[in-house]
Amino acid sequence: MATVNEQITDAVTQSNVKVVGESPAMALSNVYQAAAHSTGIMFENAVNTQNQQNILGQAATTQGIMQIYSMDTVADAVSIAKILKP
Repeated sequence: MATVNEQITDAVTQSNVKVVGESPAMALSNVYQAAAHSTGIMFENAVNTQNQQNILGQAATTQGIMQIYSMDTVADAVSIAKILKP
């Protein structure tokens, strides 16, 4: 069996130790990146939901105003108020 120079075996050993030593940091950075990405998506969804709720509120307000404008007389308004009261 041929002998190998000690400097070569030391260089290979050091590079293997370096890779093993960096593994926890790389894994944790992947976890942090995934957490940041999911948090960003969560905020995007929250903003989108808030926007949709705002649109629904505006539509409901518009419908209410249109109903108010469509009343012909005070008698209609009184009868509608009686219907809406529990």
